[in-house]
Amino acid sequence: MTLKLRIAIIGQSNFASDVLEIFLERSNIEIVGVFTIPDKGNREDILATTAKAHQIPVFKFASWRRKGIAIPEVLEQYASVGANLNVLPYCSQFIPMEVIDGAALGSICYHPSILPRHRGASAISWTLIEGDEVAGFSIFWADDGLDTGPLLLTRQTNLEPTDTLDTIYKRFLYPEGVKAMGVAVDLVAKGEAYKITQTEVGATYDPAMFKIENQVINLGQTAVRIWNFIRGLDSVPGAIATVVLNTGDEVVEEQVRLFGAHLYSAGPVSNAQPLRLKGLSKPALVHEGGLLIEGTDGAFVNVRRLKRGSKVIAASDWFKQANQEPIKDFTEDELSKKHALASIWQAILKDSIEPSTDFFAAGAGSMDVVRLVEEVKETFDVPLENEHVFMAPVFEEFFDQLVRILRQGSSSTGGNRKQVPFKGFLLNANKREIQVPTQLFVNGEFVDAEGGRTLDIINPTDEKILAKVACASAADVDKAVQAAHKAFYGAWKQVSARQRGQLMLKLADLMEQHKEELATIESVDSGAVYTLALKTHIGMSIDAWRYFAGWCDKIQGNTIPVNPARPNNVLTFTRKEPIGVCGLVTPWNYPLMMLSWKMAACIAAGNTCLIKPAQTCPLTALKFAELAVLAGFPPGVINVLPGKGSDAGQAVADHHLVRKLGFTGSTPIGKHIMKSCADSNLKKCSLELGGKSPLIIFADCDLDKAVKHGMSSVFFNKGENCIAAGRLFIEDRVHDEFVRRVVKDLRSMTIGDPLNRSTAHGPQNHKAHYDKLIEFCQRGVEEGATLVYGGGPVPNLKGYFFTPTVFTNVEDDMFIAQEESFGPIMIISKFNASDVDSVMHRANRTEYGLASGVFTKDISKALSFADRIEAGTVFVNVYNKTDVAAPFGGFKQSGYGKDLGQEALNEYLKTKCVTIEY
Repeated sequence: MTLKLRIAIIGQSNFASDVLEIFLERSNIEIVGVFTIPDKGNREDILATTAKAHQIPVFKFASWRRKGIAIPEVLEQYASVGANLNVLPYCSQFIPMEVIDGAALGSICYHPSILPRHRGASAISWTLIEGDEVAGFSIFWADDGLDTGPLLLTRQTNLEPTDTLDTIYKRFLYPEGVKAMGVAVDLVAKGEAYKITQTEVGATYDPAMFKIENQVINLGQTAVRIWNFIRGLDSVPGAIATVVLNTGDEVVEEQVRLFGAHLYSAGPVSNAQPLRLKGLSKPALVHEGGLLIEGTDGAFVNVRRLKRGSKVIAASDWFKQANQEPIKDFTEDELSKKHALASIWQAILKDSIEPSTDFFAAGAGSMDVVRLVEEVKETFDVPLENEHVFMAPVFEEFFDQLVRILRQGSSSTGGNRKQVPFKGFLLNANKREIQVPTQLFVNGEFVDAEGGRTLDIINPTDEKILAKVACASAADVDKAVQAAHKAFYGAWKQVSARQRGQLMLKLADLMEQHKEELATIESVDSGAVYTLALKTHIGMSIDAWRYFAGWCDKIQGNTIPVNPARPNNVLTFTRKEPIGVCGLVTPWNYPLMMLSWKMAACIAAGNTCLIKPAQTCPLTALKFAELAVLAGFPPGVINVLPGKGSDAGQAVADHHLVRKLGFTGSTPIGKHIMKSCADSNLKKCSLELGGKSPLIIFADCDLDKAVKHGMSSVFFNKGENCIAAGRLFIEDRVHDEFVRRVVKDLRSMTIGDPLNRSTAHGPQNHKAHYDKLIEFCQRGVEEGATLVYGGGPVPNLKGYFFTPTVFTNVEDDMFIAQEESFGPIMIISKFNASDVDSVMHRANRTEYGLASGVFTKDISKALSFADRIEAGTVFVNVYNKTDVAAPFGGFKQSGYGKDLGQEALNEYLKTKCVTIEY
């Protein structure tokens, strides 16, 4: 027979509130009264609030006794409810025996340890401090002793090395404790409740950890005991240590609290700074991962967070002199969010909220932290952890922190929110004044190169020095790699895939806003015609960032059916994961576009990166870095290091923390990079290398279109185009007419200042390349090819201007037929349509296979060509038609791997296979 229980709940906290809710589910239980603590200011304990919601009488007593004697009025009010069972889920007050024995069935209490071990108010802490292997709780019958009454039931769980006071409470003691209280009252109702006398063997009475003197850590013990003490007080109140600071004439001591400890076994740390702690024989070491403390046994504990005053900081930031400047330029939308946040705080703290309101000083506890985090996450859709509250407990600081997180994931195109200081120069060009950075960009800041090294950047239009730009060394590369590595495992991991996409869209929007500036810089720096720079160099860069932004939250693995070992079942699935730190080395023909093709896919996949742009034209990459900060990318995610390939580029290829290298450049350098990737750490690499792309024009084509695209295939972007048609095969029936039309159009081509809107052909990128083109043409003439047009510099024009050139009667064994010019030089050979097999053989008789093209109205010819040609890209009746959604990359010695399209993501992802048997 089940008894009807009239229960009085005595206590406070969320735990007691949830126990109340559990009891209300039972039909044989009536909660006749709730006895709890008085309000703190305007803040009522959650147990009282819950009871009122269910119309249960609530009594709030500051004390049950006066001078050791039960207060009569209190006893009278307790007796008035007529309880036959008292339940004390969590109670901080001393309850007189008149109440404990006042219920006919007695009083049951919850205690968070396995009694008789760890009696007292700080049982959870001592379970961890003493290094117990198991934790648990007891529900016992109250008597006149301290947690000494007969046991009703116990529950236990293994303690994990990652457990702290917070985690063991949240994962076991709280949820299982609530359920166990329900079980306990059911046993009482059925008359089956045990009363097992506690043994005194192994009993301990532990000091109360709410006393500040007991919170001071003894550093003169083993690493394990130091670690256990810290985690036993994590996250409230925190173990106290004393930092000893030398301020010149005097020694100053500062108390701090330690959080986030773990045993450390990763070996020596680099760039560590000593920090004296009182009671520690050797200085602790501040490093990028925290604070290392050596125990008396020579083992180490690492502490991740410290509390200084009211604010928790990363231990690694102890020596940082400059605090983050508070945000001042809030938008209207952000200010409206401030009101919403204040409402959340007010609902939790039950008090008005001022900018200086301290969450914990206002009475908040650990469960309030959980509630705040969950409500903020739900309201503002941001990634938030409990430690964010501890690191910014004051309302104004917390709001500042929230805005920074929101801005990281925002795609808003509002005004620039952060200005990045840099050294640079003022570019007066194209009726604009543009501030251009000239320093390295490392870890979110513009910095000088080691030793102040610089590169001269030459304007190819007038051969004058445009600027001196920082020249990265191997040491500079290492700093950038370390920053990217830290960001990958730190701030960047906190940014969700969708927020990553929003950041990329924000960056694309900023590039759009500044596209005229970027195009002007690109034109002056690389010689690109402004109109082409605006449409292609910059326009396709923006397209790339927007395209890959859309992929961020669509990267996913698969589930795979496999054969299980019966009778068990097996679940196998794959995960697509970012590789880590990626190095990018890009060429000088499309500076910003090559950066964007690679980096957008790299970032979309979740990696961090450093890029070494071409040493002759790094300026748009540096301006891009400024925009990346304005977009809200965390420090270290993107790093830009102008420099020489032999120094900085080689250092990127050799670095052991770089796990992927994306390179576009010449085949000889690509081979060297591939070897370096293998020798260093077998890093994954993708190579987009040289080309000698064949273009076959049949007599049955649309000749007007063939001439137009044939010229574009060679002279587009001054011939500095990796997929340029390196060799044209023209059917003999239209050969002469094709050449005549090409030469006619070249004679009317406007060559000159790339910023002039009428200019069609600008200067070559730099002098070494310009000189190479002169030699290339001389070689062609010497070997007997017919120079029809051009072949040398544009006369009477200062700068690296090279005349668009046409060679005919080019034989297969000639140098100019086999090697890439990478310039505005058209190489033409004839063929007869009666021997298509031969011309296909000639087109494929090259070690390159980047691109190809064919012009014909015969679809059969076109498809046959596409089938037989050995090239990564095939154009039919068009040329240079690339798109950010279409994969781009070559065969043979033109490299491997893809830029653009979905396939590009695979270059920056790794596949993990997970198999679970159940």
